[in-house]
Amino acid sequence: MKSPICAMLGIDFPLFAFSHCRDVVAAVSRAGGFGVLGATVHSPETLEQELKWIDAHAGGRPYGVDVLIPENMSTAGEKEVTWKSLERRVPPAHRDFTSSLLKKYGIELTITEVAANQPQPFDSTRALELLEVSFNHPIRLIANALGVPPKAMIEMGQKHGVPVAALVGAKEHAIRQVAAGVDILVAQGTEAGGHCGEDSTMVLVPEVIKAIRPIRDVPVLAAGGIMTGRQMAACMAMGAAGAWTGSVWLATVESETSEIFREKMIAASSRDAVRSKGRTGKPARQLRSVWTDAWDRGPDSPGALPMPLQSLISRDAFASIDRSAAAGNIAARDLVSYFVGQGVGLIDSVKSAGAVVQEFKEDFADTAEHLAALASE
Repeated sequence: MKSPICAMLGIDFPLFAFSHCRDVVAAVSRAGGFGVLGATVHSPETLEQELKWIDAHAGGRPYGVDVLIPENMSTAGEKEVTWKSLERRVPPAHRDFTSSLLKKYGIELTITEVAANQPQPFDSTRALELLEVSFNHPIRLIANALGVPPKAMIEMGQKHGVPVAALVGAKEHAIRQVAAGVDILVAQGTEAGGHCGEDSTMVLVPEVIKAIRPIRDVPVLAAGGIMTGRQMAACMAMGAAGAWTGSVWLATVESETSEIFREKMIAASSRDAVRSKGRTGKPARQLRSVWTDAWDRGPDSPGALPMPLQSLISRDAFASIDRSAAAGNIAARDLVSYFVGQGVGLIDSVKSAGAVVQEFKEDFADTAEHLAALASE
């Protein structure tokens, strides 16, 4: 496909695949799309290992790295905040609620010990360290979510000649991002999995394009609920430069998700993907479960803590849930969940990542031909 975004990044087809799984990233890039590795969960050492693997398996095709540097957290402005120092801020009531909930379903809550100097979740200093590691590899994009990338991140991109992308959920966010100097916008509608706003993709994409047009020509990728090439074509008909996708890759054989979660995805409807603060402290769309119901609507819920404190609770809880479910605890399946968008209702089977890319291409081509035929009539 001939388009500015394809030329900018050296890709054949403007399908972007965000994934925490290196196998998905490499497979999508090999198939002509653009894999983006979610690096937030990594240390510099483990990220180095992942990127070396991608370099060896992506066939020389371009890929990118995504970090998460929130503008607004309860610890904003504090220096050298560690995981352990934050643990002391978690109220006993929240820990008791968590352990009681898991016990009700026969799950033993196991607490993972962390190093004394392990940074807090979503630590900005750690994120910049991850980017420094990334620039030792042939990455072609860096991306940030939950706010304007810090100046240091934009300067790093400029220094290395790597475009900087940023996710936005409202036109006001887009205007700020363009003013800050980002190179690519990802307009993410509320249908998306993970952290998302309230505006739908269908409304947000043209609104963002219209808002930034007088300021600067910045490519806009559409995100949120996009699971097929037909939806991708529809977004590009609105002016998007391509599609940024995530949930569709969770149902691939390469994905990091468990077999139990994939089964739940196939059985789910779009209404089963709910926005909840129960996992990170900010509204994030995920598969509805006993966990989301308990935190959001339970009569005894203490309410989610602000980011990043809620993550200290949920990390060990979900690790315990997944272990218990995998070990055969049928009751634990009711708590199994993960970030997923409303497009989950379109998932009906598990496929390879390469097959998904091919389906996107075929659907996109069919839709383009259909629109061309309509225009000629």
